[in-house]
Amino acid sequence: MNRSPHITNAPTVSSIMSKVLIGLLPGIIVYAWLFGGGIIITLTLATATALVTEALMLKLRKRSIQPFLSDYSAIITAWLLALAIPPLAPWWLIVVGTAFAIIVAKQLYGGLGYNPFNPAMVGYAVLLISFPVIMTKWPAALSLAQTKLSFMDQFHYIFSATLPSNVNIDAVTSATPLDYLKTQLKLNQSMTVIQSAPIFGIVGSKGVEMIVLAYLAGGLFLLQQRIITWHLPIAFLGAIAAIAGLFWIIDSTQFASPMFHLFSGASMLGAFFILTDPISGPTTQKGKLYFAAGAGIITYLVRVYGGYPDGVAFAVIFMNICVPLIDMYTQPRVFGHRE
Repeated sequence: MNRSPHITNAPTVSSIMSKVLIGLLPGIIVYAWLFGGGIIITLTLATATALVTEALMLKLRKRSIQPFLSDYSAIITAWLLALAIPPLAPWWLIVVGTAFAIIVAKQLYGGLGYNPFNPAMVGYAVLLISFPVIMTKWPAALSLAQTKLSFMDQFHYIFSATLPSNVNIDAVTSATPLDYLKTQLKLNQSMTVIQSAPIFGIVGSKGVEMIVLAYLAGGLFLLQQRIITWHLPIAFLGAIAAIAGLFWIIDSTQFASPMFHLFSGASMLGAFFILTDPISGPTTQKGKLYFAAGAGIITYLVRVYGGYPDGVAFAVIFMNICVPLIDMYTQPRVFGHRE
């Protein structure tokens, strides 16, 4: 992307992307603290795959490699995808998902600035549809796991699928609260009984609540740095809270509270780091509100009525399809012309 000539002192792509990476760091640190170092391995593997794949595709397209690799956009895709994948997923899954995101969702459309869909979410959706069992096998927080894996234990499991001889994979994994909630409601369990399970925290998922707060802190940093505006995160979180609150008021024994939905799954990561992708999102301020509100409603409906525990990826991709229409109907009136 080139800056418009009439805009002075505009931030460069690399400066914007580097601040997004900085904004993700608090969440990553808390993630590693609560769930172990597997996420660091996953992030490193995804980053290496993204950079190598991006370089190969740029070479095939006969484009300069160094300027595009140094804008950090490939690393953003890698990190967002890695944070959405279970941290104990096998290495090949991370490589396949990241390569698909870079090759198909980004480079085949022309590279940065031309991709109509969020590359990280396309990679995630492909993995979730293709490998649903692996993609829904999340580790329990270290405080809840029957057996705590060391960094090297997690390293060996990711690359060779082997654990210490006295450890079973079921001892280090558990259902996510979103998945557990949906399953238990189908078994006619009451909300009170369901949320008394140890995987639930104060308002959301045990451990994940703190990661969510760290993502929120990173998001506020991006707002303070004017990398993003309030429109997308507020509309997305507001829509989730509003529809969850409506269903909760109607029947609190069958529907979780708005706070649970805000502090579970990828709500906060999606609000501040995924929906705010400037390439695949709408360009008008009013359009951003419609885009994010639609994504919030779809996310909630997938969580409650869909076949997957979380719906952020599908919501973002569906709303990406709607972006041209949203932009067309939300263009501001040109001065001197009738609306």
